[in-house]
Amino acid sequence: MHGLINRTIQCFAQDTYDASVWGAAVAAAGLKTTEFEAMLAYDDSTTLAVLKALSDEVGTPSEVILEDIGTYLVTHKNCEAVRRLLRFGGVDFIEFLHSLDDLPDRTRLAVAELELPKLELREHSIEQFSVSVEGRVRGFAAVLMGVLRAMADDYGALVFLERLASRSGVEIIEIRVIETAFAAGRGFELGVRTG
Repeated sequence: MHGLINRTIQCFAQDTYDASVWGAAVAAAGLKTTEFEAMLAYDDSTTLAVLKALSDEVGTPSEVILEDIGTYLVTHKNCEAVRRLLRFGGVDFIEFLHSLDDLPDRTRLAVAELELPKLELREHSIEQFSVSVEGRVRGFAAVLMGVLRAMADDYGALVFLERLASRSGVEIIEIRVIETAFAAGRGFELGVRTG
């Protein structure tokens, strides 16, 4: 697993709970360090062990933690670069959905070694979509649920999301867009202000 993923879990735990919760989770996972290096590679079992330990420590199912991590990536002030990368997907939530197929490639432009699962959007009607998530490690669909929920809020859209049961390693998220302009979205400018 790419170290950036482990580092994201670490930052999420420290920002959402606190350093003592993170320290307890790392100790329970049997790791010798509390810090992950973003540009190193780690065995998948390390990531899964720390997620399980964090889940046990806070008394929340791993799936919920993964979805919360997806929300964190869009909404937390320390993750503004991720939000910006996602907002380049379109001017509204529908355009953003259509950009999901390209998300793994756009992510590799920022971090060449980071391998995200394959995403495939299907449009069933003007308001009904589904995204298939296919990767070697389960759980990314839960992260994507959090991202989609937060991005809908970011755009001001009202959506209904549902994860379906996994079929032969492919996870499916159904998306129903109820209203694209339900509320005022968060502001977004292409250029970054300095100073």
